[in-house]
Amino acid sequence: MSYHKDIHAIVCHGDIGDGTTIWGGAFIGPFGSIGGGCTIGRHVEIGPRVRVGNRCRIQAGAFLPEGVVLGGDVFIGPNATFTNVRYPVGDQKAAKYAQTIVHDRAVIGANATIVAPCEIGEGAFVGAGAVVTKDVPAGETWAGNPARRLR
Repeated sequence: MSYHKDIHAIVCHGDIGDGTTIWGGAFIGPFGSIGGGCTIGRHVEIGPRVRVGNRCRIQAGAFLPEGVVLGGDVFIGPNATFTNVRYPVGDQKAAKYAQTIVHDRAVIGANATIVAPCEIGEGAFVGAGAVVTKDVPAGETWAGNPARRLR
């Protein structure tokens, strides 16, 4: 094992890169991949088949369900939440989960909600508490509810 896992973290089988640290209470679902040099904070939940690039930092309490793909050097703030179904129905499982792609060096602020399907461009910044319901272009800063371009 070339990564560090706290004894209170649960890691299902999948690929975990060298130098990654997974803190207590985190759950890493099966069939996904986490790159090298990542930090997965306390009580983070990463669903099945999620792909995380190298050197990502995912802060405590974040939720990344199936359908999320992170590029490299991405920062996910504490308690940020991603969805994978646009219009959920309580008693039915989705036939296919919507995908959200977060490109390299993007930043997602604390308590932001990212509603799938959408794409966060390279180097984009999503402010704390934002509710993102559409694509955020590369290099732009978005905030608010619903999130809108600030610069």
